[in-house]
Amino acid sequence: MFIRRRRGWEIPEGETTPEYVMMTRRAVAGFTLGAGAAVVASGGPARAWSLLGGAKPAPVVLKPLTAPRNARYDAGRPITAEGEATTYNNYYEFGLSKSVYDAAAALKTDPWNVEIAGMVKTPRTIGLEDLLKQVTLEERVYRHRCVETWAMTVPWVGFPLSALVKLAEPLGSATYVKFTTLMDTKTMPGLRQSWYPWPYTEGLTMQEAMNELTFLSVGMYGKTIPPQDGAPIRLTVPWKYGFKSAKSIVKVEFTDQRPVSFWQQLQDSEYGFWANVNPEVPHPRWSQAEERLLGTGETVPTKIWNGYGEYVAAMYADKTKERLFA
Repeated sequence: MFIRRRRGWEIPEGETTPEYVMMTRRAVAGFTLGAGAAVVASGGPARAWSLLGGAKPAPVVLKPLTAPRNARYDAGRPITAEGEATTYNNYYEFGLSKSVYDAAAALKTDPWNVEIAGMVKTPRTIGLEDLLKQVTLEERVYRHRCVETWAMTVPWVGFPLSALVKLAEPLGSATYVKFTTLMDTKTMPGLRQSWYPWPYTEGLTMQEAMNELTFLSVGMYGKTIPPQDGAPIRLTVPWKYGFKSAKSIVKVEFTDQRPVSFWQQLQDSEYGFWANVNPEVPHPRWSQAEERLLGTGETVPTKIWNGYGEYVAAMYADKTKERLFA
């Protein structure tokens, strides 16, 4: 008899607890809290609504958001169908399933404020509407490569992160930028997964933040970003694995200390600070040599730096002793 053994990423997310959770001390503490946490971990939207004591959220109405496309950034492959890109993604605050779009509809994105903190001339909080009045929006088509080996190509609308950095006026001694995302227990059932180090945080060097590719996205496919994809403002760093692109950002902090990000805190042996894409450096539990394109299911070779080496490789030339690709 032929028995087909599924690979790790082919197991339905709603049926399993991730291996890295079981391998950490946080998992032990988390599972002692009882079955409630495990139910949330299954990621089912209906369970999420019931656990939060509410009804199914109303469908989100996205607003048109037009901006000229910047032709400088050619992704080199067709754009992924909108329906595929917006219904298959990770947003653990809403559950472990890839289908969190119903649960994420509860996310409140208006009004939205972003705190500018740390080593800056004047720490302050700015409303998203006011921020958008001070930048110029454009559309960029970028590849997106998940560490789980699936990939998509998306037309993002937003502005370079460097524009926000300039508005923030960081001190010369600031060498890193740390991003903190929303943590709302009223709308995010996944926050009950106590083995995770909430809130979700990420970080870049100042050099990476100022790179021309690094983007703050407020729209996709000509509309505002859907909640499940990181509304109303998210980071887009196309040469790194997708988990580096923090969603629903509420704080941007400038610091002289390297941030220890969410995934590093959880499992540093698998997820390092840099997380640059490299087909020759496998994840400890699977190969990164190929990627599966959403929509078509086609498997294609992974490109080093996700195909953006001409823009970014020079930043790492002097970091040969760093774990650049994990």
